[in-house]
Amino acid sequence: MTSTRSQPRQTVQKEAIRQALAEAPGFISAQDLHQRLEEAGTRAGLATVYRQLGALVTAGEADTIPIAGGQLYRACAIGNHHHHLVCESCGNAVEIDPPSEEWIRSAAAANGYTITRHVLEVFGLCPTCAAQPTEVR
Repeated sequence: MTSTRSQPRQTVQKEAIRQALAEAPGFISAQDLHQRLEEAGTRAGLATVYRQLGALVTAGEADTIPIAGGQLYRACAIGNHHHHLVCESCGNAVEIDPPSEEWIRSAAAANGYTITRHVLEVFGLCPTCAAQPTEVR
């Protein structure tokens, strides 16, 4: 039997995950988001959290960035291409203006590349984390 649904099914867990991600102050790991959900009394398996985060990324409702230990996620506006300055310690992120699109095209052309997409994330320490002693971070 073929489904005639055009919209993805909405569930309590899916909405709770979407809401928890929207309330996170910056980028957050799936594990940390899962822990926040559990602490708030929302039962959702870690696999469900990963699956729903993946669906949000695919739908353009969340950003994801790779880090050494896996992926971090952050809610975002649909269709708004943007770039981030990300704190490696706390995950806080701010949107930044990238180098011009012309610079990107020029750099690609100078090296014989045809651009299909680009991702720009800049990592460092936010002022709060940078002010803390190294052993506290």
